[in-house]
Amino acid sequence: MIRLGLVLLVLLGYATPAQAAAGWWRPKASAATRWQIQFTGPIDLTVPVTVFDLDGDGTTAAQVARLHQRGVKAICYVSAGSYEDWRADAKRFPAAVLGADLDGWPGEKWLDVRRWDVLGPIMRARFQSCRAKGFDAVDPDNMDGYANKNGVGLTAADQLTYNRRIAALAHGLGLAVGLKNDLDQIPALVGAFDFAVNEQCAYFHECDLLKPFVTRGKPVFQIEYEVAPATFCPASRKLGFAAVLKKQDLGAYRRAC
Repeated sequence: MIRLGLVLLVLLGYATPAQAAAGWWRPKASAATRWQIQFTGPIDLTVPVTVFDLDGDGTTAAQVARLHQRGVKAICYVSAGSYEDWRADAKRFPAAVLGADLDGWPGEKWLDVRRWDVLGPIMRARFQSCRAKGFDAVDPDNMDGYANKNGVGLTAADQLTYNRRIAALAHGLGLAVGLKNDLDQIPALVGAFDFAVNEQCAYFHECDLLKPFVTRGKPVFQIEYEVAPATFCPASRKLGFAAVLKKQDLGAYRRAC
């Protein structure tokens, strides 16, 4: 089945034969996995972890190489479902694909993910940049526009189509890919993604919705902002999630279970 899937990626134009042959990282579920996520401030590459999630634009190939020298896997954060006016490629997004503002995030708008003709090449370029820097995986954010006031009328079916395209695009470039949030669509998407990254499932009392990933041996990287580790860690360990407490600026601060 894996070989057939790789052949299909080549036929669809998502991968070259060489890329398909190389495959991609397939992380395993374990509550004992030590991981860090940092997007702001000077990056502390010395944190004793085995997986590091970093902003793709704010990270250099040299930094990724330093992580690899310690045997650390590197995940590349990219917003796949929103436009951010501070990104270097912001001018590539025509007004026709921009939706409503993301609540609480100035300069960020939901994307009309039905426009793969426009967004596909942009996301390919972003993922290729991640791959060129040596990242092992991508963390595409804002993959649940249909469940928000997106301003362009997205449906659940639109979101499923887009998310599967994003997963196939990453795999075609030899990158593992995580599903960010989008809990309600996990049953339909768990087969297409290699891991999950979740924010605040303990706070919202919805961690059980992520169990299909662990059932398939795929990790859940859990982030909490408001709940104390003494409260969420026992449940996270039982579920098999790799969980950390972070501050919302996603700086270097980290408390792991």
